[in-house]
Amino acid sequence: MRWCFSFVFVLVLVVLHLDGLAKSGALATTLKKPKTASPKVSSPQDLLSFTHYLNTCPDVEGIIQNKVRAWVKKDYTLAASIIRLHFHDCAVRGCDASILLNHAGSERSAEASKTLRGFQVIEEIKAEVEKRCPGRVSCADILTAAARDATVLIGGPFWEVPFGRKDGKVSIAREANRVPQGQENVTDLIQFFQARGLTILDLPDPSLNATYLRVLKGKCGRMYNYVDLDGTTPRKFDTEYYKNLGKKMGLLSTDQELYRDSRTSPIVEALATQPELFTNQFAVSMVNLGNVQVVTGEKDGEIRGNCNFVNPN
Repeated sequence: MRWCFSFVFVLVLVVLHLDGLAKSGALATTLKKPKTASPKVSSPQDLLSFTHYLNTCPDVEGIIQNKVRAWVKKDYTLAASIIRLHFHDCAVRGCDASILLNHAGSERSAEASKTLRGFQVIEEIKAEVEKRCPGRVSCADILTAAARDATVLIGGPFWEVPFGRKDGKVSIAREANRVPQGQENVTDLIQFFQARGLTILDLPDPSLNATYLRVLKGKCGRMYNYVDLDGTTPRKFDTEYYKNLGKKMGLLSTDQELYRDSRTSPIVEALATQPELFTNQFAVSMVNLGNVQVVTGEKDGEIRGNCNFVNPN
């Protein structure tokens, strides 16, 4: 069964940031702009720039936006799929478009990647960009911006995307199978995110609302292709998913436990009752995600001519 991930499936991404706020006592009704400390040592993400394509491909964001809009208009579920594709890319080797490489043994061929969608969207965008600006724009930058535009199209926040990522040359299936699937134990989740410079709270096992469970079983029995994680407003970017956790309607065990665990239930409550908090922190978390282990050097990265394959030597 393939899941249509709701537009708030990135709960973990929001928690990555809120975890730090909660521990510092900064989680409050009034939002405060996150403070960004100046890096002491230069890192690849410091080389990203909002004006990276200003002279080499000034229309790139417009091209991406128009293509994503056209695809989502035909199939609204692609919005969440593009965001999820971006997450799976960044969660393995960083945001380097390695998830897009299409060859035997690649991340794309992994068991954990079987339900990923949106590849054709990125391929179509890349083809159009290559016509306008050949050899200038990376697939990694395209996927990152597409995730932002997909979010905006279904009512989510806008955030500026810095550009300059290079495309990775390595993609390994067994690494993709380490991406969290919603049933991991606490230790595995913590280690996974800490290895990427992120943090996460404990997420053990739950019990579903009996009525909701019957609905899900009915859908599976009728061979539905998709099951919405948000059983109330699956087409909207809102906080209903968090409210549903209080009704024991969290489809993934890791998410439902956020409501049950005393360490995380205050955060779930805050997100459920303060839409502005959720919207702002979602944007912050997506910015953080897009900067994970980016490749900017020529040695480890390149600008692919086709997102499916590394460039020929």
